[in-house]
Amino acid sequence: MSRLTTKLMLSAAILAGSAQLQAAQSLHIYAWSSELPQEILDDFSKKTGIDVSLDTFDSNETLIAKLSAGASGYDLIEPSQYAVQILANKGLVEELDHQRLPGLANLSETFRQVSYDVGNKYSVPYVWGTTGLAYNDECVKTPITSWKALWDPAYSGRIYMLDNMLSAYIAAMQVNGFRSGSDDKAEVEKATASLIEQKKILGGYNSTNFADLVASGEACVVQAYNSNISQITAQNPHVHYVIPDEGGSMWIDSLAIPKNAANREAAYAFIDYLLQPEVAAKAATLSKAATTVGAAKALLPAEVSGNAAIYPDEERLKKADFILDLGKATQLYQDGWTRVKTAQ
Repeated sequence: MSRLTTKLMLSAAILAGSAQLQAAQSLHIYAWSSELPQEILDDFSKKTGIDVSLDTFDSNETLIAKLSAGASGYDLIEPSQYAVQILANKGLVEELDHQRLPGLANLSETFRQVSYDVGNKYSVPYVWGTTGLAYNDECVKTPITSWKALWDPAYSGRIYMLDNMLSAYIAAMQVNGFRSGSDDKAEVEKATASLIEQKKILGGYNSTNFADLVASGEACVVQAYNSNISQITAQNPHVHYVIPDEGGSMWIDSLAIPKNAANREAAYAFIDYLLQPEVAAKAATLSKAATTVGAAKALLPAEVSGNAAIYPDEERLKKADFILDLGKATQLYQDGWTRVKTAQ
């Protein structure tokens, strides 16, 4: 090998190393709006020198559509369990290199054995929670425990549903006595009819500031993700969150790396950072979302670990549905949802 060839190879290696280092100085994240506190992002930037930018979405369907449409420019995303399945089946997320994630050992055993991503091949569970009801006791005089409240004309114009197809169908299926995620055409049709009928008394569909609406009393009762409402219940004693008698649902939001992410090293570094117990505890305290890191729970303040909106009663949680990829049945829901959203 000539000296010139050696020099050229050395120069190429240096340039490649510099490019990798430069690329790792930024991290672009696409996540749920309330689960990655800015303080956590800032702490990571100070520790690593990596600049972090965060864009947010309000539904898994928005996330899936964006990645399915082509290059997203994101290095890290936060899909829920069924979205992990869909993205993996579409080949839109990377298979993870566990050697780069020593913090995986900190996950609770439950979250190392998830059914939707065996062996955490494509995703790392980050936070978990439930979909249920929130109400304001200043306009709801009797404690609410059932989805039926979302169809109660006594609260006409002050009821809000999540603006998300599968979330809305959780309530509509269960209020009719069906399992969420059923692939039975007749059951989906009955749930669709219930949602269309409900629109007569609905204040609206809202997945962004529903927590503020119920806190102010503009809404009496809302369908809610507990991670959004738990921030309100910690401050406003008039707002209450409950997993409904019919079951509600449990969800897990995970971290995954999109295919062709430009800054994989930064993505791995951030995932592993979030898996450290002290960091996970701080993130849970700030976001009011239940952590998947086992040792972190003991580090939480009592107002978080003892908040039933964050860590619900185990018996109620056992009744909650866990929605996975609906496969071909998705079309039934999509067709029904179109009819619901266009109904007058």
